[in-house]
Amino acid sequence: MVPVMSVGLASLRVAESETRRSAFAPQGEDIMTTRYEVAPGYRVNVRSGPSTKYPVVRVLPLGATVAIRCQQYGEWVSGPYGTTNVWDNIAAGEYVSDAYVHTGSDGLVAPRCA
Repeated sequence: MVPVMSVGLASLRVAESETRRSAFAPQGEDIMTTRYEVAPGYRVNVRSGPSTKYPVVRVLPLGATVAIRCQQYGEWVSGPYGTTNVWDNIAAGEYVSDAYVHTGSDGLVAPRCA
């Protein structure tokens, strides 16, 4: 469940953080993963690369959250959170446009993909 903070008459959803064991973390160490909400009311296409020219590999359901592994620049896309060429890598071979992910930033919030 995503925590909600009330600010005057508006509510602000806060990104969730969770601790998970990762194959990429030093042995025996946990890493902190932040999950970001996908824009409310949208089922977002997940593509195999950072452009709408790449095939759709799956569709995120309404109310989805994503963990961003890394980010890279690609095709410009307009969405509920503006126009951007930032694409979020959410799993191996899976990208969503940052225009549909509420990161709270116009820039990168994760390392650039290698």
